[in-house]
Amino acid sequence: MSTSYNSIQSYLTFRLAQETFAIHVSRIIKILEMQKITEVPRAPAFMKGVINLRGDVLPVIDAREKFGMKATDYDSRTCILVLATKAEGDTLQVGVIVDAVLDVVKYPDDAIKNSPALGSRYPSEVVDGVMTADNDFIMILNVDHVFSTDDIISLNENMPTLNEDTRSSENQKQN
Repeated sequence: MSTSYNSIQSYLTFRLAQETFAIHVSRIIKILEMQKITEVPRAPAFMKGVINLRGDVLPVIDAREKFGMKATDYDSRTCILVLATKAEGDTLQVGVIVDAVLDVVKYPDDAIKNSPALGSRYPSEVVDGVMTADNDFIMILNVDHVFSTDDIISLNENMPTLNEDTRSSENQKQN
């Protein structure tokens, strides 16, 4: 008699517009309340800017804009997920603005369906799989593809300018 074991995975679920998404908890570093974001010149439209995270510069991306959704005002439920992404062999941190964090859910691997092609908004490489809960679909995001190497490179190219601008303005405040 053979016994097969089904692994159970934990995911953080969150809402964007009327859709529910999930990211594996191993990729979540921190959940932050919405805060003032410093804009970065010449950054892509979906990049809202940067914040100071314990002395480090953290790029912040609006997930709605990244997915081509209609922009909305931020409210008391809006928050920033600090995620670990992998790009060109490095692990980088990025902040992602979401409408609301919902819950941490546990799903057995066999309850997760393969990701279908969901059109141009959600190409199959950005969705690792689909779960269901209360007759709703929850799309599990592939963080490394959603926030692709090109995005990270684009963000990093703007960072030296930001760091110089920040140092310059801090020096002016001290004088």
